[in-house]
Amino acid sequence: MTIATQPVRFPCGDLTLVGVLHRPQGFGLPGVAVCHPHPLYGGDMENNVVVALCRALAGGGMVALRFNFRGVGGSGGSYGGGFEEGQDARAALDFLAGLAEVDSRRLGLAGYSFGALVALSAAEEQSRAVAAVSPPAGGPGPTSFRPGIPTLLISGDRDDISPALRLPAMAASLGPPCEIRSVAGADHFWWGYEETLATAVLEFFRAQLVAPEP
Repeated sequence: MTIATQPVRFPCGDLTLVGVLHRPQGFGLPGVAVCHPHPLYGGDMENNVVVALCRALAGGGMVALRFNFRGVGGSGGSYGGGFEEGQDARAALDFLAGLAEVDSRRLGLAGYSFGALVALSAAEEQSRAVAAVSPPAGGPGPTSFRPGIPTLLISGDRDDISPALRLPAMAASLGPPCEIRSVAGADHFWWGYEETLATAVLEFFRAQLVAPEP
């Protein structure tokens, strides 16, 4: 499958955010926006996990968008403490929904670390599924999470920032349907395990966004 990558810019209120689209050929495709790790600790859309997820999703026939939160690498504005980054994620979904090749009824959100918490907090009517990769333990909870959204929580079993053993408690707070995955050998940064992670996330979104609606 031919995958095109394209730099893009899109609005978020008065700001302009920058991103990269991973576009497979076709129309009526699902779309997934992917949120990056904490901007105050060097997180951006070039992160190894973010790029791996987008490549896998596009290879699986989905339009994937990675983007920089406000104040990061060409995006306007400044760090918003997590809440305003949720607005950025919703703007990314709006942008995906407006693309000619994307089926706006089949949108998903994914995020890694800080971005996982942002994705959970930003999941509303636009999102049919959410994948939270290594959501930090003790981080701010998803204050606006809409119950009933199919959710994947996934961490490595050597992750001391997002311990896999704490995922069941987070799943209970989110409510069903929530799937939990642990990847043996992986720590918080996923070096060497990107492909394993990306395959698991792709399988989740395939089940939620590609399978026919009942």
